Amino acid sequence: MKPFTLPDFYLPHPPRLNPHLEFARSHSLDWAKRIGILDEPDPAGGLVWDVERLERMDFALLCAYTHPDCDAEALALVTEWYVWVFFFDDDFLAKFKNGRQRAAATRYLERLELFMSEPGTAVPEPANPAEAGLADCWARTIPAMSAAWRRRMVLSTHNLMVESLWELDNIARDRVANPLEYVEMRRRVGGAPWSANLVEYAAGAEIPDRFAAERPLRVLCDTFSDAVHLRNDLFSYEREVRIEGENANAVLVFETFLGLPTQTAANLVNDLLTTRLKQFEDTAEIEVPQLFLSRAAAPAEQAAVVRYILGLQDWQSGGHEWHMRSSRYMNSGLDTGPTGLGTATARLIPGLRIQLNQHTPPRRAPGDPAVAGLSAPGLATPNPHLAVARADLPDWVAETGLLDPAAPGWTTRSVAEADFALLAALVYPEADESGLVLRSRWCAWGFHVGDLLSHAYRALPSAGRDQLRRLPHFLADPPAQAPATPAERALAQLWRDTSATTDPAGRQQVRAAVLESIEAWQLWLDNETRRRIPDPVDHLESRRAAFGGRLVTALGRPPGHPRAADALADTSVLRQLENSALDHAGLVNDLYSYRREIHDGGEHQNLVYITQSFLSCSREAARDIVVDLAEERLCQFEQTARDRLPVFFTDHQVATPTREAVLAQVRRWRQYLAGNLAWHAGTGRYTASAPQRPRPRIAGPTGPFVSTLGGRRTSTGRQA
Repeated sequence: MKPFTLPDFYLPHPPRLNPHLEFARSHSLDWAKRIGILDEPDPAGGLVWDVERLERMDFALLCAYTHPDCDAEALALVTEWYVWVFFFDDDFLAKFKNGRQRAAATRYLERLELFMSEPGTAVPEPANPAEAGLADCWARTIPAMSAAWRRRMVLSTHNLMVESLWELDNIARDRVANPLEYVEMRRRVGGAPWSANLVEYAAGAEIPDRFAAERPLRVLCDTFSDAVHLRNDLFSYEREVRIEGENANAVLVFETFLGLPTQTAANLVNDLLTTRLKQFEDTAEIEVPQLFLSRAAAPAEQAAVVRYILGLQDWQSGGHEWHMRSSRYMNSGLDTGPTGLGTATARLIPGLRIQLNQHTPPRRAPGDPAVAGLSAPGLATPNPHLAVARADLPDWVAETGLLDPAAPGWTTRSVAEADFALLAALVYPEADESGLVLRSRWCAWGFHVGDLLSHAYRALPSAGRDQLRRLPHFLADPPAQAPATPAERALAQLWRDTSATTDPAGRQQVRAAVLESIEAWQLWLDNETRRRIPDPVDHLESRRAAFGGRLVTALGRPPGHPRAADALADTSVLRQLENSALDHAGLVNDLYSYRREIHDGGEHQNLVYITQSFLSCSREAARDIVVDLAEERLCQFEQTARDRLPVFFTDHQVATPTREAVLAQVRRWRQYLAGNLAWHAGTGRYTASAPQRPRPRIAGPTGPFVSTLGGRRTSTGRQA
């Protein structure tokens, strides 16, 4: 019996088939035999793959659908990349996941990476089909691609291989990820960014390197990846969860987190898949042209990006069609919907429903949704220099012109009630006197810009965009131009004072964090201008920067922080620690600021409100879900710090000074979590009545959660 009925999918583009399918089938079969893929033994007996199984999965058909326009040789090479990656996944499962052999898996993956070398660099002799296949595909691909593409391809291949250890760790602990963690990690382990790199090769559409890191291109890749993985999770649930016992599947994640029946969870995953596809379309149609204009893109650059976008669209359509046909997945007896002239509109209905939902705000209930159930991350102890910072901040705010009752709505009283100095003192309890004063000013400036956008620039979006475009000019000493607004004067002074007390690496981190916040504020303003309720995933990811989480981390970096520790910052474990901490901080803000932002301010971007819209549930049910999600992120932070970080140190032989610096950073993140929650629970900025204090922290799950979607009382199944 099937675990659920597959939902109706949003399919805006018809699939097309490459005419060189048979050539790719024959070539890839011969290649798999030559490489040894069809001779590799399974530790449980037999072979990992045999000829019959490879032919039944038909990866040539996948590639012919996902790359319909490339020539025969390119299609054969891309097919062989996919034969390799699916074989790697099944081989890794058989050899390491099933036996939970983490140490052996680490050694295996470290050696495998040696076979993606730069041209002219010697590589070891392959010792197994996975190594031989990777070495062969890599050597045949890189002559056609630039060094920048090679760097991106190495990173995405590294991620899909190394993040397999994340799945292995969760299997060993019988742990199901939380939704935020799952989406973030699935991109890395699922391999769709790797597929996007191959789209560049197959479509002859290499992204210009100067655009690769821009937000629109990042969002295109992320939304493409999420849609690919969520679709795969729907089709593969029966094989992965019911047969193979894996627990990295979005349907299972939603079942566990929300306590839903499997069918309801599957429908919800499909809704999320649709929102990611709509976000892809929104980015391609609106943000990419704006990027072309702002960066004066040459015609050849524009053409390459457009071909890349079309290649990603072809992949989505073709990937769905292959899932419908491949024996690897649950698809027998599936109703493919209406066919024939005039029936294509039926495949657009799920997207139209989601789009309508994003522009139909739910009811804005008055009053505060009382926040309860948040565990205190630790003891929040204010900095001993709080009184000095409190005395300084009103004068500085007045001198720089940030007090303006008309525009951001700031008065002497509202600034005193908000008590930004207390926030800084709770988040930076170990800063010296001058350091705390500076950080208090940074806090006030960040909230001022946010309030300015909400109170003044939502009605004047062109002026708001102009202000945000000007802000980066003041991240220099002296500034690139004279400041013309209070926000600019304050930022110029903050940058001058920060530069005087921060080493070059620290200044670079602060500058990058401010630029990231400006980018997130621009996205916020664009969504508010269009009165659009954003995709929940996009909101959560931009929230890390919009709420200033990266800036908090950068300002907390101590002088003399080891370069080796900086180099580790983007490794998987530390990125998970930071993201879980920043998400917790942003979720706390969304919970406490709901009345101010949604009811009083008429805004659209708050996760409680977005959850109301996405799940069509009450404000109180949405609040409980966001509380539960914040708790999950806190549990993930603590579990990663407690269990995964020591293993990471051992696996990578991290030196003692670097290890101590990383542990100090973890301690600063924990201080941030505790201080941020304490400030939100007590500040007059959000609470009109006596504050509700967070309850004492307890280990593990915090009790039953009532899901209005599931219609029954269940446990979230959280595991620390």
